[in-house]
Amino acid sequence: MDKPTLVILAAGMGSRYGGLKQIDSFTPEGDTIIDFSLHDALKAGFGKFVFIIRKSFEKEFKEIFNKKLKGRAEVVYVFQELDSVPEKYINPDRTKPWGTGHALLMAKEVIKENFAIINADDFYGAEAFETMAESLKAMDKNSYKFSMIAYLLENTVSNYGFVSRGECQVTDKGYLLNVTERTHIEKIADKLYRKGEKGEMLPINKDTVVSMNFWGFTPKCFEFGGELFKAFLEANKENLKSEFYLPSIVNEILKSNKACVEVLKSKAKWFGVTYKEDKEIVEKAIVNLKEQGVYPKKLW
Repeated sequence: MDKPTLVILAAGMGSRYGGLKQIDSFTPEGDTIIDFSLHDALKAGFGKFVFIIRKSFEKEFKEIFNKKLKGRAEVVYVFQELDSVPEKYINPDRTKPWGTGHALLMAKEVIKENFAIINADDFYGAEAFETMAESLKAMDKNSYKFSMIAYLLENTVSNYGFVSRGECQVTDKGYLLNVTERTHIEKIADKLYRKGEKGEMLPINKDTVVSMNFWGFTPKCFEFGGELFKAFLEANKENLKSEFYLPSIVNEILKSNKACVEVLKSKAKWFGVTYKEDKEIVEKAIVNLKEQGVYPKKLW
């Protein structure tokens, strides 16, 4: 059986963070958040890593990760560029990548095995990778049964500003009904709110099940999303900040009645960095995990 692959979404510009958080150091030993995902994924049985990045930081990524993964796993780099779209949609004024859905589509040519996809700047926890690896190993490569790791909203928000999350509707049997990309969820006076279509702030339950972009797919997922992205480009050619999100592809998958997405609950502690102020919290959490022996002092 092929070992599953891990795809890491790392082409973002970190505008709210103020820099490339994907390769920022979070420990005295110089560990990035990605290092912990790689460590947990290797331990769980993943055998190949696909980094989706921009060419502008290819050198930095290869210097950091090639050495660590040499002899441990296959490493592939895929480039998500502003001009990775049909020529008529290229706008010289655009600076923002085309989004996580576009990033997934860019990886089609290098993935032939079951795979998981994650954000580079999210710390998911070892248990989440074990759960996902077990699911991927059990999936038939030709099946349309996919999966996702779910988290509770209250465990994934920042104290320093708004975040984007995929709000999930889940059936009683644990399958995803749909996912709605909420691009502005904010904690105000210890309560959670999301921004509505007219800009109004609406309350949202702290126990809402959300996606943190930790999805499990077979290669069959690449049958979806291509035409949807073309329609997105046509509808948003004048919008310089529009993004094609991965949940858009997931919703297309669900509407097809051809595939399903099982929701895998994780008790693992999630944390991540959206804002520079989040960094100190993440650093303290990682130091605690190392002190508890969850991770060795030196990962590599």
